[in-house]
Amino acid sequence: MKILYGVPGEGMGHATRSKVVIDFLLSQKHDVHIVSSSRAFTFLDKAFPGRVTEIKGFHFAYKNAEVSKTGTFLLNLKSAGKNLIHNVSKELAIHKAFNAELVISDFESFSYFYAKMHKLPLISIDNMQVMNRCALDITISKEEKSNFQLAKNIVKAKVPGCNHYFITSFFDAEITKKNTSIVPPIIRQAILDAKVAKKNHILMYQTSSSLKTVKESLQQLPNETFYVYGMNQDYTDGNVVFKPFSEKGFIDDLASAKAVIANGGFSFISEAVYLKKPIYSFLFTTNLSSG
Repeated sequence: MKILYGVPGEGMGHATRSKVVIDFLLSQKHDVHIVSSSRAFTFLDKAFPGRVTEIKGFHFAYKNAEVSKTGTFLLNLKSAGKNLIHNVSKELAIHKAFNAELVISDFESFSYFYAKMHKLPLISIDNMQVMNRCALDITISKEEKSNFQLAKNIVKAKVPGCNHYFITSFFDAEITKKNTSIVPPIIRQAILDAKVAKKNHILMYQTSSSLKTVKESLQQLPNETFYVYGMNQDYTDGNVVFKPFSEKGFIDDLASAKAVIANGGFSFISEAVYLKKPIYSFLFTTNLSSG
């Protein structure tokens, strides 16, 4: 079967999860073509040369470790026209060269609209749909209810009307909508094969805060050594070691860390849980005021 697979470019969790699924699909003799953007495109293009088309995706703007509503809107508005022209040309090229029979979207819009445009069956694989398609037994504080509702509405509107939704989760949740299944986290083979140890560093994966904020915060704990990934830096300042992206390096450092710090990314937390690492997680939220 010919399968078009859409992966968003924000963060790397979608890409590492999708790589596991794509590897399996290829092993079953399916023909897979991938659309993605930014760092995820680079990662997947290296893993699957000749199978990936670069598109222009949606990007978040951050302010003080929060997603800025105003900044995000302006950032994407500025490039909307050029990105639309680029993506339309890619859609035409893909349709001409690759006669897809099925589309899979990991919370990615280009592939979703491609499926709807060409009336193809569509499968969603992601963790966010748990907000929209399940009953969550959690208490939302009064001050966070508007942010939660906004996030839920975005998730609901992202890929509506799929033929089936596979929700990856490491906790149980009551399914409230049809055509929905909960599956365990999708863990890459390199994590499954990693040799777990406990060295003297703490690994931090962070993409939303500023370089200055991260460094100043971590240097308040001078007796600890921090390896920081996700900020595209390669230098050491005191007890903080900034490292560029390297799949092997990241996995080695994660498997040998004595603890990890995460900003709420599902795939990273899933891998840390699998490796039985203590986790300190803080979530960035949407700035609904000034932006």
